[in-house]
Formats: sequence, C-alpha cells, structure tokens
Amino acid sequence: MNLLKWLSRLSLVLLFVLLPLVGCSTNEATGRSQFLPMSWEEEVKIGNEAAPEFIDQSGGELPDQGVVNYVRDLGARLAAQSEMPEIQWEFFVLDSQVINAFALPGGKVFMSRGLIEKMDNEAQLAGVLGHEIGHVTARHGNERMGKALLAQGLILAVGIGGAVSDNEWMQVLGVGTAAGGQLFLLKYSRSNELEADALGVRYMAKVGYNPVGQIQVMEILREASGGSSPPEWLSTHPASDTRISKLEEIITKNYPRYKDEGYYNMGFDSFTKNVLTPLSKLPPAKHGASAFLSPAEFEKLAGISWQDAMHVGCDQCAKQAN
Repeated sequence: MNLLKWLSRLSLVLLFVLLPLVGCSTNEATGRSQFLPMSWEEEVKIGNEAAPEFIDQSGGELPDQGVVNYVRDLGARLAAQSEMPEIQWEFFVLDSQVINAFALPGGKVFMSRGLIEKMDNEAQLAGVLGHEIGHVTARHGNERMGKALLAQGLILAVGIGGAVSDNEWMQVLGVGTAAGGQLFLLKYSRSNELEADALGVRYMAKVGYNPVGQIQVMEILREASGGSSPPEWLSTHPASDTRISKLEEIITKNYPRYKDEGYYNMGFDSFTKNVLTPLSKLPPAKHGASAFLSPAEFEKLAGISWQDAMHVGCDQCAKQAN
C-alpha cells in the first residue's frame, strides 16, 4: 500500500473516531443527536454575512412595507412558539417571481413574492414560514454544512481542534458562486424536509392556523409545476407523495379537530385584504424571468439529475415514515 492510500485510510479512521466527540448534541426540537460543526454564534455570523447577497441576487426586498410587516408579524408569532423563541428572528419578502422560500443558519427566513402570490389564505403562509422556522430550530443548515465539509475533506480540521475560516464556510454555503446559496440549499435530504414539515405544523397549530394549509401549499406547487418544470421551492423542498402522506398522517393523529369548523383559522379574508390586494397594485417583480427551473437548469445548478434529487434520502425517509 502506498503512502497516499495509507494516509487516506488513516484520515477516515480518525474522522469516525473524532466525529462523535466533536459538536454532537441533542436537538430540543427534533429530539435526535446531531453533529454540528458550528456554534450558534457562528451560525448567526454566517447568516448575517450571507443575507445581503441573497437579497441582492433576488431582486431586493418587496417595495410594500405593509405586506412585509404582515409577513414579519406572522413569522414572529410562529417563531415565538418554537423551541428557540429567544433568538433574533428576521423575515424577508423578496421582490422575485421565482417560487421560493428558504432559511439561512441563524434565524433568517426568506419568502418570495412569487410563492406568496400562489396562495389564498394565511394558513398556507403560516405553513411555509413554519416549515422554514423548522429548518432553523432543527439546525439543518449547520448539519448539512457539516456534511458538505466532510465531503470536502475539511472536517478533520474541526475534529482536531482547528477552525474553518469564514471564507470556507461561505464557500460551503454557496456565497460568491453564480448560483448563490442554491448550491447549498439544494442539499437538504427528504428526512430533513419531513422534520421541517412536522415542526412547521406544530408551530402553526399552536398559533391557531389549520395545519392543512401546509398540505395545500404542497398541492399548489405541484399543480404549478405542470408535471415538468418544477418550481424552485420544489427543487429545494421536494413535494413528494411521501411528504404529503406523512403530513396527512401527522395531522390526522395529532390535530384531529382540523375538520371542525371554526376550531382553526384559515384566514382567507385577511390574507386577501393585507397581502393579495396590495401585491396586485405593485409593478412586476424585479427578479425572475421565469417562475420555474427547467430540468436542464436544475441539473446544471445541482450537479445531479432531477430524478436523483427526488430520491435523495428516500431510504431514510421511508424508515422514518414507519
């Protein structure tokens, strides 16, 4: 065996010995143990540094403060019901027609105008915001970045007490690339999405919104895709039949009064008055020539085929569903 191969194998042995000893903790929101290479303070710092570029790449913030305040208020009420009510949550509405929503590490949540315009009630908006809040409380960003570092061979520096530079964190996040953070955001597994779905339902139900709003969003986006060109939010958050079935199972079991008239709020009238009507009076969105990514665009962006992306984490997802 040559020296290079021997060192590679030694590195792998060290990795699996050191990994359980570094950064592992039990997440309060999910109840499972995670390897988290970043501290919470580092997550906040990375989110603060990345947010301006994401906003700039997505047409800037929506030029209607009333709608922005409305989304921020709903987001704050949902976050107050999460396992991390004390952190500095921030909610942004992007002036983009691209159908998208995402969260950065540290508590920054982004919604696109294009996604909001597909909705017709507050419960749907609460479902998406709750889902993204769930990604933050589950610390999926930190967890996924750790896996990305592992793939890049950088994780050993963390394991032996070294430090990953801010520039290296930002490269993992995708900042500075032509596609921005999508290179990172596309990497959530289906198991991550199931966790965020369940947490989102938990938070929206606590605030009084009907959890079926989350299922309605999945159905809206699936219909919008037309069966061929998936909305960007479906690229990062695949709305598979498995996810919808799991949501139906969770809601039926844990929120059996979702069918009782008046028990939960849907918020049709207030959503129309405070969101849809003001949006209809604005000029076209500054960003997004198309609301959809073509399969070719997706594959170029992600570096994997659409079919492969739809099956990422499928085995793990099936195990959790059972």
